[in-house]
Amino acid sequence: MKRDNRLSAILHAVLHIAESDGPMTSEALASCMHTNPVVVRRTMAGLREAGIVAAAKGHHGGWSLTRQLSEISLFDIYAALGRPDLFGFGGGLAPQSVCLLEQAVDTALEAERRDAEARLLERMRAIKLSDLAADFEKRLAGRKDN
Repeated sequence: MKRDNRLSAILHAVLHIAESDGPMTSEALASCMHTNPVVVRRTMAGLREAGIVAAAKGHHGGWSLTRQLSEISLFDIYAALGRPDLFGFGGGLAPQSVCLLEQAVDTALEAERRDAEARLLERMRAIKLSDLAADFEKRLAGRKDN
């Protein structure tokens, strides 16, 4: 099963925008994210609709933040991406299986998945992008000290 890395990729992009002196083009973000500018525009559209970023056209255009990093949580970004599946297990292959073993397994996995997801989403609401930026600054300072 292929992992959905949109959340980490877009968090990476948003932090690059925050560190930039001005708007960043889709091309520049695509280079940072090792992807295609079309993928950047498609992914950033949800963030624009959520009021997290804005896009300007023209010579000095590009993507910019509309809110401070301290006002944006990991959950905000996750929700703007359409709340992609966090875990790739639970639910089984057959939604209404007649196999009692499969029902038992699916019930146990689904209960645990829901519990883990609820705890993760709660934590994501508490983590602000400013926390990630501060961690970056700390890592950068550590690199300069070496």
